[in-house]
Amino acid sequence: MNLRTLRSLHQPPPRKQRSRLRSPFPGRTTLAALLGAALFSILSPGKAHAEFTVCNQTLDVVNLAVGQKVDNADQTDGWWTIGANQCVNVIREELTNRYIYLYATDVFGHAILNGSTEMCIDRRRFSIRGIDECWQRGHIAARFVEVDTLEQVRWTYFLTGNSP
Repeated sequence: MNLRTLRSLHQPPPRKQRSRLRSPFPGRTTLAALLGAALFSILSPGKAHAEFTVCNQTLDVVNLAVGQKVDNADQTDGWWTIGANQCVNVIREELTNRYIYLYATDVFGHAILNGSTEMCIDRRRFSIRGIDECWQRGHIAARFVEVDTLEQVRWTYFLTGNSP
């Protein structure tokens, strides 16, 4: 092997050529593209995302149960765990009920919402049809807060430290 061959074996590969087109605002092109894409996704027509969202504005983690009419029958579902200063979509389809019912506990199981509408819950994840005779059917009776959504298709409920 001659010296020229050895040098060619140990030379680093040639660099890839960069595009000769340069932005007049370096670093801003990516930001502008991201903002444009975000704006397009918000404004573009498509399937509307109607839902019932609960935002936990307390300093504690809460467990949430939701009650509503489903096929002309009362139904309760649970549990959603919502961290402090977080929001969760608990009903993902368009709201068809004016009234939604909420029951929330702290991590120790103590009620932090005290409502007047008695509905059924369970200790573990549940979906319970009917709100009568909770104890007789093996469930727990709890007092849910009634939320009037004013017949809107989307609603956000803010759970604060001084909620009713």
